[in-house]
Amino acid sequence: MFQKILIANRGEIAVRVIRALREMEIRSVAIFSEADRRALHVQMADEAVCVGPPASSESYLAGTRILDAARASGAEAIHPGYGFLSENAAFAKSCEEAGIKFIGPSWEAIEQMGSKTAARRLAMKAGAPVVPGTEQAIRNVDEARETAAAIGYPVLLKAAAGGGGKGMRRVDSEGQLESAMRGAASEAERAFGSGEVYLEKLIERPRHIEVQVLGDEHGHLIHLGERECSIQRRH
Repeated sequence: MFQKILIANRGEIAVRVIRALREMEIRSVAIFSEADRRALHVQMADEAVCVGPPASSESYLAGTRILDAARASGAEAIHPGYGFLSENAAFAKSCEEAGIKFIGPSWEAIEQMGSKTAARRLAMKAGAPVVPGTEQAIRNVDEARETAAAIGYPVLLKAAAGGGGKGMRRVDSEGQLESAMRGAASEAERAFGSGEVYLEKLIERPRHIEVQVLGDEHGHLIHLGERECSIQRRH
């Protein structure tokens, strides 16, 4: 069991992790940007380390600074929460090389699945059906126009890295495409450190079916069961 864990995130995400660690009697280390010095997660943690200026790119996305904070505080593991560096294969690999446990998938798994475009290619290779769209990041507006015209509007621009709705834009016509692409790429860059976006057909009124399976590095798998699986209808 770990004695001390650093949470590489902020806000509600970090607060929830800190509460869980407290219940498990594990010491917590919060990180914060200069803008978040008085944030709740900073006040709740057993220790807190400033990792940089307000911009996320210089603090919550600064992997080297976060690793330095983990070493300085004596944290044995890093919990990334979600967003930020949680799907960054390079950061997970750096943790492994530093001898600090990354609480999450292996960097190899993240490399395969952390990028939505890479995950699409993997799913297609396995014979799984996917929504029509691009298999690589969109390089320019002309390519986006050509793809959108081929699959038909409405389409969805999505960040290739990360999730949580960041870097996502609905596009109903060609006239909206250029500004939507700029907005999606800019938001994705701020949230995930990567401005890559891809395009796929928008499925209206979809049914979202999620089957939750937990596994660890030792090959243990747990299916959480029907009660924990979520079936939602989105409008």
